[in-house]
Amino acid sequence: MIYEKQPGVPRFSCTEYNEKSKDYVVLIPIINEGDRIIRELKRAYKYNVVECADIVICDGGSTDGCTEEGMLKKLKVNTLLVKQDAGKQGAQLRMGIWWALERGYKGIITIDGNNKDSIEDVPHFIEKLEDGYDLIQGSRFVKGGKAINTPFIRTVSVKLIHAPVISLTARQRFTDTTNEYRAYSARYLKDDRVKPLRDIFMTYELLAYLSVRATQIGMKACEIPVTRAYPKTGKIPTKISFFKGNSELMKILLKNARGAYNP
Repeated sequence: MIYEKQPGVPRFSCTEYNEKSKDYVVLIPIINEGDRIIRELKRAYKYNVVECADIVICDGGSTDGCTEEGMLKKLKVNTLLVKQDAGKQGAQLRMGIWWALERGYKGIITIDGNNKDSIEDVPHFIEKLEDGYDLIQGSRFVKGGKAINTPFIRTVSVKLIHAPVISLTARQRFTDTTNEYRAYSARYLKDDRVKPLRDIFMTYELLAYLSVRATQIGMKACEIPVTRAYPKTGKIPTKISFFKGNSELMKILLKNARGAYNP
């Protein structure tokens, strides 16, 4: 099925392998993740994540075969969404958020598709959503969390720049703010003071904005421990280039701090 472009939502195709079966959904944005997303889905299968949440792939237009239908079905993926419009991660998330809210989920968990994160911890996010939290941030830096093979420069930039700026903007301390492994309540995403479905969120703006808006409007937020593991050798699995990517992230952080993304 094709959903045509509408304000705040890109044009995308939707292939549903199963109907909605849970109150919560895991959205996994990917683009040409190769065997990394396959290994992540195998972990989700091993730990029975589908017993508590539907798994949905939010694809940016992969051409490497990582979204082959037979494999996705075998690993119990519920639905494949494929963006057919402009934008990067932010557009993929807006596509997934709109679709998930239309389908009636009570909460949304997001996680990278490069197999760095402990997808087996999804039930812990759901526990916090059930406890009434609206934003639950996964953190490798809180007690119980694990940061494995994290590049030194990434640790420094998160701890000394990104997390302090986000914490000041949110008026609540967060420790792992570049981590996409997090959960949002439907109540938060539907609030008229939030409005995440806007075309200004094309790249990483939406993650920064949703990190701070919940506490700004008096909603409950917390962190929970997760594991984020980088490979010991080889290319670091990230879509953020060292110079240009980090420069853009800094610009987004400062705009976010000024309230530029508020409705």
